[in-house]
Amino acid sequence: MTLGEGRSKNINVLLGCVLSLILSGCSSANDYGVELPYDAWRLGFFAPNYMEVWIETANVVDVKGRLFRRAMSGVAAVQTPPNLKGTPRGWPKRPGDGAGKHVWRAEVPRLIYVRWQSLAEPQTYEAYIEIPESTRHAMLEVKEKTYCRGTKDWITDHRELLVIGLAPGGIAKTWIRGACLDPIEVSRVQGRIVEKGPHEGHSNGLYYRPPNAASQAYIDTFGIPYDSW
Repeated sequence: MTLGEGRSKNINVLLGCVLSLILSGCSSANDYGVELPYDAWRLGFFAPNYMEVWIETANVVDVKGRLFRRAMSGVAAVQTPPNLKGTPRGWPKRPGDGAGKHVWRAEVPRLIYVRWQSLAEPQTYEAYIEIPESTRHAMLEVKEKTYCRGTKDWITDHRELLVIGLAPGGIAKTWIRGACLDPIEVSRVQGRIVEKGPHEGHSNGLYYRPPNAASQAYIDTFGIPYDSW
């Protein structure tokens, strides 16, 4: 599967931007004149039903040009409904938090690099996800009170949750959301295949593990709906 020279050039440009940010230490944080209205924002990952994912690394560059390596790694959140009753097609209207961590001491993110193993295929991908200025401003907005349908309480909520869905074929889709605020779509990125394979070529082609029994049964029965993400 070839993702095209155009995409490779875009990846190289983005990689150059990251390197420039790290070396220059430039910052646009002062342009906002606003500190985080919460202690830390959270980076979370999920995968469509049955399409299991292992994240090798997710690195963050914030608006001050600081690099936070391995801000997240490990298994992405995924559901495997019994009796093959679920569907992996498409994205949820309201994605959950995903499996993740808070990124402490970071300002709002400017760019996220993620390298992951799509265990369903299996294949290894990487993607660079740019966070636009409009999204960064939305993450900094001080919110008024909002009603939580789940707890039936009024709270002051912020969009401090950055959630990324990872799908077979190298698709990475990003949202920001709050616990009781509707998600805002950030971007949909087509990643590229990592030619070195899993673990940057240090595992002799071995992936983290095969899909679990329920996931493999779904794939064997229905295949992978590549065209749905």
